[in-house]
Amino acid sequence: MSKRIVITTFGSFGDINPYVGVALALRRHGHHVVIATSEYYRKIIEGLDFGFHPVRPTIEPSEELLHRVMDAKKGTEVILKELLFPALRESYEDLMEATEEADLLVTHPATFAGPPVAKVTAMPWVSTVLSPLSFLSMSDPPVMPQMPSLDLRRMPRLLSRSIIALGKRSVYRWSKPLRRFYREIGLPLDFDPVFEGQHSPHRVLALFSSILARAQFDWPPNTTITGFAFYDGNAPSSPALETFISAGEAPIVFTLGSAAWLSAGDFYKSSAAAVEMLGKRAILLGGPDLQDSISLSSSNIFAAGYVPYSKILPLAKAVVHSGGIGTTGQALRAGHPMVVVPFSHDQPDNAARLRSLGLCETIHIRKYDAHEAARALTKILSDRRYADNAHRASCTLKSEDGVKNACEAIVQVIERHSPSLSTKFLSSD
Repeated sequence: MSKRIVITTFGSFGDINPYVGVALALRRHGHHVVIATSEYYRKIIEGLDFGFHPVRPTIEPSEELLHRVMDAKKGTEVILKELLFPALRESYEDLMEATEEADLLVTHPATFAGPPVAKVTAMPWVSTVLSPLSFLSMSDPPVMPQMPSLDLRRMPRLLSRSIIALGKRSVYRWSKPLRRFYREIGLPLDFDPVFEGQHSPHRVLALFSSILARAQFDWPPNTTITGFAFYDGNAPSSPALETFISAGEAPIVFTLGSAAWLSAGDFYKSSAAAVEMLGKRAILLGGPDLQDSISLSSSNIFAAGYVPYSKILPLAKAVVHSGGIGTTGQALRAGHPMVVVPFSHDQPDNAARLRSLGLCETIHIRKYDAHEAARALTKILSDRRYADNAHRASCTLKSEDGVKNACEAIVQVIERHSPSLSTKFLSSD
């Protein structure tokens, strides 16, 4: 029995792709899926033949904006105070229109209009998080982007809780427009709408692997860790890239994901220099103009724009990346040692979790240069433990089916509110 499901999300491709993967699976099982997000993604979503509904704010990524958004100290403040909270009413109006006659809403942590829409319409609602940081757990405290060198898990519990509380108080000050909006539409505020308010009472999906975090007592009790929901498009292969890969030993892949590459600074120049110092081969993924911007002269280095990680990372010797959760999942699945170069948001926490598992070395972007990169790469490539740990992590990820688990959980919530729907068909996938 087909249901109309609206998925709303906001952010970079790392915030879009997991939901596209889930949407494709839901559609295979006969459901009608509408993706409600920024106008910027219309062409991509409609190209996949999904229903699309634009949700403001309308943002065109630029180098200046992404540089500010990826700033370790101010990035979160820029996103909330300058982009999302000023557009709350517009986001709410757009999402109300998108969810007309919908049977269920799926929300992303930054879609602050989603919970009010679900509550006002009494619509079944599934919320999601993409990385452990979103839970701000006191029992498994994260690394905060403003203090990337401070691992709260290694600190006395009272001190780590105080630091988290301080961070929450800062966000509370910024979120005054959100609390005011709740009052304007008549919703009670017996919780913090940024933190507790993002989580659905029906089901919370943690769209990451249990490798990164185990369920904690202070997570919402209805949380399901699904595993990563993988999807990274179907871009055609590049003959030139295929020729380069087949011409020698496995390369090291360097990438800053879909957001940080526009504020890369000297990352790619330093990476190329490190590779030449080590006598290795490399693929640099960083946008359409990367080849010209760094003036490559070595035949051992190939520069490219977008290449699906699922196609390129399994062929690598090692992966150097910024620690975004989407790239982290793909790198874990590929099963190679890593160097993680975090900028902001969840990246420092993801990097710390990977390092604690013996999967990577980390260098904060402010300290990244050719010598530091060469040192870290030498360490992960010469110590067999990194490769062994990466292989074990890859096997665990390949045993998880995040897309299927997420779909089953979504259908269960619909079924609870529409008993005629059966979940048996999911076993046929």
